[in-house]
Amino acid sequence: MSELHISHGSHSVAGPKPVNEDACGIHIPEAPLLDGKGIAAVIADGMSGAVAGHEASQTSVTNFLSDYFSTSETWSVKKSAHTILTALNRWLYGQGHASYGTSKGLVCTFDAVVIKSTTAHIFHVGDSRVYLYRNNSLECLTNDHQTHVGGRSFLSRAMGIDLNVDIDYKTIAVEEGDRFLLTTDGMHGFLNDHHITQTLASGGEDSEICQRLVEQALANNSDDNLTCLTFRIDQLPASDEDAFYQQLTALPFPPPLEPGMILDGYRIIREIHASKRTQLYLVLDIESDQQLIMKTPSVNYEDDPLFIDLFLHEEWIGRRANNPHIMKVMKVERKRQCLYTITEYIEGQTLRQWMDQHPLPAPVEAQDIIGQLIKGLRAFQRLEMIHQDLKPENIMIDLDGTVKIIDFGSTKVAGLSEITTPIDQNSLLGTENYTAPEYLLGQKPSNRSDIFSLGVMIYEMYTGKLPFSEPLTKRNLNRVQYRHACDINDQLPPWMDQTLAKAVQKRPELRYESLSELQRDLTQANPEFVRQNRAPLMERNPLLVWKSATAFFFLLSVIELIIFLG
Repeated sequence: MSELHISHGSHSVAGPKPVNEDACGIHIPEAPLLDGKGIAAVIADGMSGAVAGHEASQTSVTNFLSDYFSTSETWSVKKSAHTILTALNRWLYGQGHASYGTSKGLVCTFDAVVIKSTTAHIFHVGDSRVYLYRNNSLECLTNDHQTHVGGRSFLSRAMGIDLNVDIDYKTIAVEEGDRFLLTTDGMHGFLNDHHITQTLASGGEDSEICQRLVEQALANNSDDNLTCLTFRIDQLPASDEDAFYQQLTALPFPPPLEPGMILDGYRIIREIHASKRTQLYLVLDIESDQQLIMKTPSVNYEDDPLFIDLFLHEEWIGRRANNPHIMKVMKVERKRQCLYTITEYIEGQTLRQWMDQHPLPAPVEAQDIIGQLIKGLRAFQRLEMIHQDLKPENIMIDLDGTVKIIDFGSTKVAGLSEITTPIDQNSLLGTENYTAPEYLLGQKPSNRSDIFSLGVMIYEMYTGKLPFSEPLTKRNLNRVQYRHACDINDQLPPWMDQTLAKAVQKRPELRYESLSELQRDLTQANPEFVRQNRAPLMERNPLLVWKSATAFFFLLSVIELIIFLG
């Protein structure tokens, strides 16, 4: 598969000012970071009224280009950049006050363009600009953050001027031949779009284009520092299905494995589980004498690119999700002869087996399991991952009582979903009864989708039943109603029933937004729920009141009719 390639250049001068307070830079990493994080170009302009504008701009450019490529591969571009810029802004603000005693200590504008796969991610604060030149047409992709007072312009938003900063963010699909231009106001304040377009259209090396633009702005009496950076998309990653499939099938599927066989230094002890999709074997690592699990793909899917991609995907995720409540995926140091995954051996039982042994438990009996489940799921969320297949069969409880989430084949990773591939990775995932309704409607999943699945499992732990009378489908979604948990398990207080009802709301915006909120309401009564329970029945459930009243008057009418006829 072809990689992302760009050509680039920049030029920066102090102009009529004694010090150049502008800064710019670009970083093109090697693979695999080139695929996972992309290319980043940055420009910054120290505010003229700031005490240390030069330090602010240089620090912003240097730190962003360094820190962005150090963020987790699982994070989206937006989360990575916003995390860095939030921390950077607070450092500039704090350092400005500490060193210079003013909010105008270390202040600068900031613009970044990250090209990842076939998408440009633009981050902007201040009055520097990002332009896109495509098909001989120039478009400014940013809006200046300026306030105009008494005929003068002032920055209304900048890095380091306040403790919090609002960063503009947008994305656009890119094409081969696109040219991006980043400029400070000493440039675009003295060049109109026509001049810029003519210069870009005239061609030449990227650095020559930047130099000509700077010279034109100086000729137009620019009174500020002048900096511009440009890069051109020469080649985008190609979605070549044949090449992608060859990459996926670099390793063959393993043959049927029998006890006593040795594969790459792993002795097969026995088969633990087999399904239509995979086989699980208990194996012994001959070098370390450690018992592990080998997961192999079924030959039924030998020619299925999506299945192979998801199988490889599970190992990639497991190697990055390092948490005691997530199954550990081992790094295979020896050269592999075929396709398999090695994980820790968890001796114990599934949550399904635990529920079968503990019907209708008191709330306190399940609290420890639920708390550990939430810790594991929170680790996924911090990595911007959505598990997408939470169910009792995918939760293990080992002999020490440690709860572990397993099976990451369906997990959605924000950072990976930004990379274009030739196969559709958005097919319906999950398991009936545990899949959030938004999947059925073809809507985009979120952390709340996993919270729905978690809520279903907790409901089932406490009641032995599912929260809805029948499996949810696209057709019955509006008809099927929630069944109150306290009607099944009278040990549950009404406020806990309302907590479970909120966790499994069919509309995601009505569900819990965070796991911490859900955990709080599971362990202590939410005052709002308590107040609702004390409210009159007409206020809590008007439909039930009207139904009851209708039934009562109907019965009364029947009795009167019987008396009359008798």
